Amino acid sequence: MALDPFLADLVAIAAKFPAMSALPVERVRKAVPRQLATGLPKVEVASVEDIAIPGPDQPIPLRVYRPDAGHGHPVTVFFHGSGFVICSLDTHDDMCRQICRGSGHVVVSVDYRLAPEHPFPAAPRDCLAAVQWVAANALTFGGDPARLAVCGDSAGGCLATVVARQCRDAGGPRIAAQALIYPVTDHYSASHDSYAERGSGYGMTEGDMRWFWNHYCPDPAQGADPVASPLRAGDLAGLPPTYLVTAEYDVLRDEGRLYAGKLTEDGVPVTTRHYDDVNHGYLHWVGIVPTATRTMDELTLWLREAV
Repeated sequence: MALDPFLADLVAIAAKFPAMSALPVERVRKAVPRQLATGLPKVEVASVEDIAIPGPDQPIPLRVYRPDAGHGHPVTVFFHGSGFVICSLDTHDDMCRQICRGSGHVVVSVDYRLAPEHPFPAAPRDCLAAVQWVAANALTFGGDPARLAVCGDSAGGCLATVVARQCRDAGGPRIAAQALIYPVTDHYSASHDSYAERGSGYGMTEGDMRWFWNHYCPDPAQGADPVASPLRAGDLAGLPPTYLVTAEYDVLRDEGRLYAGKLTEDGVPVTTRHYDDVNHGYLHWVGIVPTATRTMDELTLWLREAV
């Protein structure tokens, strides 16, 4: 199936500009919010609150989305995509609003530290601290600490499943479900087939991924650490039921599929969704790209039923 026409147009426009990997980090960070501006009305939720919590080295900003003023809601802790280098609470505000409204969960979005200023393992340390804080404080913002999920897109998907494994190993807090949207699961040195097949001409490139990884893990040996590359973890048994999304025109396609297979082999219940007409990052275009709208509807239904 061909790439969705709207996404194909975006790819063609992007091809006229310098590659992300050829630009300074700060310039990319400034450009991304403009690229993700949809012009659609914001999805309304009951409340949105920015707070800060103690972190391992400095405070961690969080954004809390509530579906209504009630109590006892499941809580999804969300980690935004970033390549571990770019993006923020603001770039994924619409996505979190969609998840909150569709699932009926309280959504807590985590503004973890980014490379290269804060290389590996700063991001997973922040994310684990955030989940631990949410579990201890969920009652204060209408959440149920016994019904806790993690979710993330791209690098955020990597961080979500890493945190789930760390919580498993530490004996808590208990994670009831993990939703991984076209996740990073392996270092680029693995050279999965989709790096060759989808590594140029479809948006995010092989070069972009190398640029991200080299900022995040300046020592290439760090890429073999399962906290950086969850596909390299020895045992995934005991991880929570998983929803895993892959996209056909995505350089990360194969590592997502392989991770789903490894989870299944280790006895984890896995629901996979593969979409044939979209590329990496397409979930930002809910309301514009039909497959994005379908994906969000299916994802939030799964979260509603799984937790």
